[in-house]
Amino acid sequence: MTFQPVFDLKRPILIAGPCSAETEEQVLTAAAGLKDQGVDLLRAGIWKPRTRPGAFEGVGTPGLKWLKRVKEETGLAVTTEVANAQHAYECLKYGIDVFWIGARTTVNPFSVQEIADALEGTDIPVLVKNPVNPDYKLWVGALERLHKAGLRRIAAIHRGFSSYGDSKYRNLPRWQMAIDLMQEFPGLEVICDVSHICGRRDILAETAQKAYDLNFDGLMVEVHPDPDKAWSDTAQQITPAQYGDMMRTLVRRAVTTDDPDFLARMENCRSEIDALDEELIHLIAQRMQLVREIGAIKKDKNVAVLQPERFRALREALQRRGEKNELSPEFISLFLEAVHQESINQQEQIINANTAGQPAPSDLWLND
Repeated sequence: MTFQPVFDLKRPILIAGPCSAETEEQVLTAAAGLKDQGVDLLRAGIWKPRTRPGAFEGVGTPGLKWLKRVKEETGLAVTTEVANAQHAYECLKYGIDVFWIGARTTVNPFSVQEIADALEGTDIPVLVKNPVNPDYKLWVGALERLHKAGLRRIAAIHRGFSSYGDSKYRNLPRWQMAIDLMQEFPGLEVICDVSHICGRRDILAETAQKAYDLNFDGLMVEVHPDPDKAWSDTAQQITPAQYGDMMRTLVRRAVTTDDPDFLARMENCRSEIDALDEELIHLIAQRMQLVREIGAIKKDKNVAVLQPERFRALREALQRRGEKNELSPEFISLFLEAVHQESINQQEQIINANTAGQPAPSDLWLND
């Protein structure tokens, strides 16, 4: 797939505005506060998919008139979320500049296809948020559906992923998934929605800086004239003044440099990393050899693969060691989850193998 830039190669791309369009006055006040902040798109949710019924679900089509007025009075381009074909038709009717597909919609191929069919034959730019769950193929699949409908001005929005357990983030960033998207599709603009990743104001700036450091093309930030009185997502929104202050603190770094000293030092460090990675893979392979041996012992004694008490103890021990070695709890959690799942898979292969004609555990081990 090849993509055309939505934002004409401007960097950074800045999208900001309230989580929800609540009143005409609120939307216009937010736009007025952001007009001179370098913002490319004013965002505002018109239809709001909510987890449970009874919460504010958006003002609907009447709010599109407010966004049209924002364009007329401030000159700002506007964007809103579409979740079905009818939303798309309404937005086309009111001249909305850019559409975005939300995380709850990206997870449903039927809904994405419905929107793609509705937009076929148009040249409307579309931003695609990652699905709620960390499913890379679903994210790519949504891009493919729009691309097959003839759309080319497509960009991605990384807004983090739902997770089980405690975290300082509302939605875990899982940065690697967004990085994978950048590497697979070099021409695709990828924007970081720091508001939905954080879910709270106090870590917005540090998360935005991390997105810049990872070379994201831009940021989406929720900005409200009076965040504490917002009708949705109160904790993660900031005022236009706070937005301006935050943006002035962020540092946009160069992708690379031709400085010989920089290149030499980077090469030395990367060579050491390559050697350590090789050793790390070897150590994990040795660990899995022991895991398979344990699987054989469990099979012999008819014991279940999963041992919850052992896993809890291991998790607590690794979290303590990680903290002592300046490793984040999120990394340790993801690392342990991956190693533990692979260990279960390895033991299941041993336990479920038929005795006759199956290789012995020692035959499955990796050679040194």
